[in-house]
Amino acid sequence: MKFKSVLLGIMMCVALVSCKPNDADIEKAISEKLNDTPEIQVTVHDGVATITGTCDDEIFKKNIEKSVRAVKGVKSVVNTCEIARANQEPAAVVINPDNELDKSVHKVVDAYEGVSATVVGGVVTLSGEIKRDKLQPLMQSIQELKPKKVDNKLIIK
Repeated sequence: MKFKSVLLGIMMCVALVSCKPNDADIEKAISEKLNDTPEIQVTVHDGVATITGTCDDEIFKKNIEKSVRAVKGVKSVVNTCEIARANQEPAAVVINPDNELDKSVHKVVDAYEGVSATVVGGVVTLSGEIKRDKLQPLMQSIQELKPKKVDNKLIIK
């Protein structure tokens, strides 16, 4: 009687284990679910789904992972999708050479009484006195000339 019970228990375990989906079936189910996203590939090994490819953004990446995780038989998910980068180069910052920068700075500074400027190595040094309400427009005008740095030694009245 004991032998029959043990044998019956083993048979039930084998039946339960054999009912779980195999990796190929899981992979097929995922492929059917993600058939409209050819830029995403999923492989399954021992119930672990690995997602590769390129995602448009972080939200898309999370949604793909959520969809894969919901497939029956998936034990865990490894999401190695990369976020697509726009084919756009960063804007280059042009730094004016000293002689051009010096001419431009003096054109700006000449409009402000009591202010003088020197340019050395792309660094503009402002000195003298200025009224508080004139400081911001002066600094903005100088910054638009794209110096390496502005050293403000102005005394505010």
